[in-house]
Amino acid sequence: MKWESKLVSPYNGLERRSFWKTGVSETHPLELTDIYVKKFEIGRNDRIATAGSCFAQHIAHRLRQRGFQVLDSELPPPDLDTETAKRFGFRLYSARYGNVYTVRQLLQLIQECSGLRRPSVTVWEKNGRFFDALRPSIEPDGLCSVMAVVEHRAQHLSRVRSMLEQTDLLVFTMGLTEAWIHREDGTVYPTAPGAIVGSYDPLIYTFKNFNYDEVLQDFLELRNLLKALKSDIRFMLTVSPVPLTATAGHEHVLAATTYSKSVLRAVAGYLAMSFQDIDYFPSFEIIAGAQARGFFYESNLRSISAAGVDVVMRTFFREHFGSVESVAETPHNEVQSARCSVAAIDALQEVFCDEMLLEAFAP
Repeated sequence: MKWESKLVSPYNGLERRSFWKTGVSETHPLELTDIYVKKFEIGRNDRIATAGSCFAQHIAHRLRQRGFQVLDSELPPPDLDTETAKRFGFRLYSARYGNVYTVRQLLQLIQECSGLRRPSVTVWEKNGRFFDALRPSIEPDGLCSVMAVVEHRAQHLSRVRSMLEQTDLLVFTMGLTEAWIHREDGTVYPTAPGAIVGSYDPLIYTFKNFNYDEVLQDFLELRNLLKALKSDIRFMLTVSPVPLTATAGHEHVLAATTYSKSVLRAVAGYLAMSFQDIDYFPSFEIIAGAQARGFFYESNLRSISAAGVDVVMRTFFREHFGSVESVAETPHNEVQSARCSVAAIDALQEVFCDEMLLEAFAP
């Protein structure tokens, strides 16, 4: 009898998605269909709140377009046109908190609206006008007095708390690990003092680059606080694929970007593996992964193309609802036209990203 040997390995019988050749190198950027498997269902009646870096604006906009109940606790005046409303921070997220780049920034916002912290410096000035230092781009022309800013912020915090108490699912896009903080009380600001308004004083403000342990502990504390407000809240985490505009550290901006995204992705992965109420959606991998071959970035290698956002959201909706967006069947020979078809992808509003203002300081 002839004896035949057969290799036995735990890799026998795994899916195509488990191997680099079949899951990545042989996959077209527009056909990455099996990278995401949902952890839980998202219902049409679930009340969804969105927050995070500028990439999260795309997610919020697409969810609204598809008829989901995306909360909006600070609606614009009815006679305000769309562009002006966006300029004043309306309809970008579920409240007018602007871009929330770091987990610590979101944690402190929740602490503040829960009465657990009180920042020592909340008002910055420019040319005789006054701005909320914790959301400096929301009132682009500023307000007439410090008291006006204080009153506006108190109203904002009340709306945020009300929104969080209703939220069934928080979609949070983790953007950065770098931040500028107040030396004495640790308050994190969304922009560097002096970048938009205010002025930089090294005796008052300092640069901070959060590490893995700090980001993880911040999110765990954040989760506990939100669970106290609404015990059945769930979380959808993503990592922004948008690179840093600039770094205040000593590394090259490319190395700084790699560090920041690696830390955030590692934290998000750990949280998703550890908690049933936390899911991770791989928008970062879809846009920045090797299989994309750089196709989803614009010429500045930073802005996300229309086709990129479309593929991200098609992946999300296909997994959750078995349906795709209107441009789901993009032929291989129409890759270039897909890159240029912004008008055909009506969900792709231009996002507001105040971090991009740092480009003005480049030599």
